[in-house]
Amino acid sequence: MIGGVCLGSNDLARSEAFYGAVLAVLGMACGERSDQALGYHAPGDGPWLWILTPYNGRAAVPGNGSQVGFRALDRETVDAFHAAALAHGGTDEGAPGPRNYAPGYYGAYCRDPDGNKLHVAFIPG
Repeated sequence: MIGGVCLGSNDLARSEAFYGAVLAVLGMACGERSDQALGYHAPGDGPWLWILTPYNGRAAVPGNGSQVGFRALDRETVDAFHAAALAHGGTDEGAPGPRNYAPGYYGAYCRDPDGNKLHVAFIPG
């Protein structure tokens, strides 16, 4: 089981505004904060999402082919996540809607202000 995921940021204040708004839609909140990192915890015993400045001092860059996925409880949560992302400096990578991945699958894609790709989906059943 995955315990957590780290994403790089070049501006933690900007990332805190973005992730605070986007992850609140999923019931996640920042539980750890320092000058170099923000730690968001999923409800219950879920994994952590860490947003941090790179340890080596170089610029944070998004991974090619990587993304972080989030599960939503319903389609409205997918819509709200995507809307919050766009309202707080994110960019659209795929508007909310059905996908052919599984029956009833409904998802959306966006990028955070640093270019990290995020996916949120409602999967019934």
